[in-house]
Amino acid sequence: MSDLDVPLRPKRKKTIVDFLVKFRWILVILVVLPFSTAYYFLIYLGDVRSEMKSYKQRQKEHDENVKKVVKRLKQRNAKKDGLVCTARKPWVAVGMRNVDYKRARHFEVDLSAFRNILEIDKERMIARVEPLVNMGQISRTTVPMNLSLAVVAELDDLTVGGLINGYGIEGSSHIYGLFSDTVVAYEIVLADGSVVRATKDNEYSDLFYAIPWSQGTLGLLVAAEIKLIPIKEYMKLTYTPVKGNLQDLAQGYIDSFAPKDCDQDNPEKVPDFVEGMIYSPTEGVMMTGRYASKEEAKKKGNKINSVGWWFKPWFYQHAQTALKKGEFVEYIPTREYYHRHTRCLYWEGKLILPFGDQWWFRFLMGWLMPPKVSLLKATQGEAIRNYYHEMHVIQDMLVPLYKVGDALEWVHREMEIYPIWLCPHRLFKLPVKTMVYPEPGFEHQHRQGDTHYAQMYTDVGVYYAPGPVLRGEVFDGAEAVRKMEQWLIENHSFQPQYAVSELSEKDFWRMFDAGLYEHVRRKYGAVGTFMSVYYKSKKGRKTEKEVQEAEQAHLETAYAEADG
Repeated sequence: MSDLDVPLRPKRKKTIVDFLVKFRWILVILVVLPFSTAYYFLIYLGDVRSEMKSYKQRQKEHDENVKKVVKRLKQRNAKKDGLVCTARKPWVAVGMRNVDYKRARHFEVDLSAFRNILEIDKERMIARVEPLVNMGQISRTTVPMNLSLAVVAELDDLTVGGLINGYGIEGSSHIYGLFSDTVVAYEIVLADGSVVRATKDNEYSDLFYAIPWSQGTLGLLVAAEIKLIPIKEYMKLTYTPVKGNLQDLAQGYIDSFAPKDCDQDNPEKVPDFVEGMIYSPTEGVMMTGRYASKEEAKKKGNKINSVGWWFKPWFYQHAQTALKKGEFVEYIPTREYYHRHTRCLYWEGKLILPFGDQWWFRFLMGWLMPPKVSLLKATQGEAIRNYYHEMHVIQDMLVPLYKVGDALEWVHREMEIYPIWLCPHRLFKLPVKTMVYPEPGFEHQHRQGDTHYAQMYTDVGVYYAPGPVLRGEVFDGAEAVRKMEQWLIENHSFQPQYAVSELSEKDFWRMFDAGLYEHVRRKYGAVGTFMSVYYKSKKGRKTEKEVQEAEQAHLETAYAEADG
């Protein structure tokens, strides 16, 4: 058997849950889509009301809400009350990981009011926003000004707080890094109720560098100042088909944005946006985008494609047409390009609604898309939730750019999932070692995509039902994830914590670095107030006793072994 041959698997016996999953589209159409549309509309009205207020009024409301958070924290009795977490319902989170930590006794703090854009500072090129502001809301405000966040995550529903405390990426991350790398200041409420502003060069610089990936376990984020960049009205997008084996596809992806002479900071050689989609073991399409003016887009002979219309083909299927017709170029309105994957949730929409991509559905009901992820989770029940954990994969593998081909081969061999999403991002060499960090000595290797100050990584996005599941064969989802996590650890790669994880505490701290995070937790009183990041990410239910024991042992076994 060659390296790319997949193992032979026996057929799997189907159960009633398979039947429920197969016909879940009925519930989605009758319940989830109508409620999602109503929810989106109400949120939109709330955003409009917020935009009608002056920045001064929004700041006044912000200050009042921060005082409420401080007051609530100070009401907590550390001996009687559980650990602090937000009052948000477990199913509201966009990530697929079960929010089981809230099943233990806990002390809730309500942050639901923090959903305002506080200021767009055109002089400093900074957007000051609250944590529940989402990508759709902020792009709707900034794009008409020909401004944008440096990194705009693709799905409308993703919030600033989630992208900072967790993980966020977009096709511009090969220039600006992850979403958290574009933040210049955090406003944080610490465990003792004090409110601080953390930047990279003030007295809270250690807190500033520790916040990303911490999952809200160091303090409560109540505002962030994020870098803005100037943009143009359109994205000139080039679709380039690549064929060959998986290593060939990986090299075609690398060559699409990383100059072979390592001149990675030259805007003439490096596009503004990059993404790749691997459709099979032998075919992929690489997309590179550059901002373009309205005048350029509307020149005679140029094609404008408004991909945001509800009746348009789903974006990943539209891009796939390059495999048949060859390389082509088109102009997409910038905001529609930013949110190109929202309507079909990348390609997950095909599993949720098998006929959702058909022309008749798009014309008749496409305007109802997408279903809200939180409502999908709220209506799935325990049995279906467990089924998805075993028979469905939603994972991101953050791997060094030069190992993308190896990662693609691993996914093919162990999961057989297509399409696969590729998106590059810089991992910066920072003054301190954070939870995620580049390979030691990368700057001396002079690899394609790297610079002296940042190593180029890639998000290998694996979202769909594995090939064995689609063929009705036996598939052990938990074991596949465990194997993936070990591969990541062995290849200095990382797994975003929104996803289902099988990591033990020892392996968690083999993947991530605990040093700065634990130092900051002790220094700012988070221990005993907020749950540790591993325990918050850990799969399975948490009892109050387990939480307390984990907190007591947080400096012992796992960290000692990780350092050994």
